[in-house]
Amino acid sequence: MDFDITDSQKMIAETIKDFGEKHIRPNIMEWDEAQHFPVDLFKKMGALGLMGILVPEEYGGSGLGYFEYVTAIVEISKIEPSI
Repeated sequence: MDFDITDSQKMIAETIKDFGEKHIRPNIMEWDEAQHFPVDLFKKMGALGLMGILVPEEYGGSGLGYFEYVTAIVEISKIEPSI
């Protein structure tokens, strides 16, 4: 089994990093201090395809695998683990 990072995983990692720097990092302290759950952020993540990574495309998901899922979780956690 090949455990090298695929082009798909690299693209997902970069996309999430860019998304996080724009939509998560600037708001971390505000959300934390206000004890705010950012529903709008999760809607944006859903529009990006992050909320259905493991769901098959025929059911409205991204249809990706566990390696891509883990890549997404790792990249989001690097920015804000509570998200």
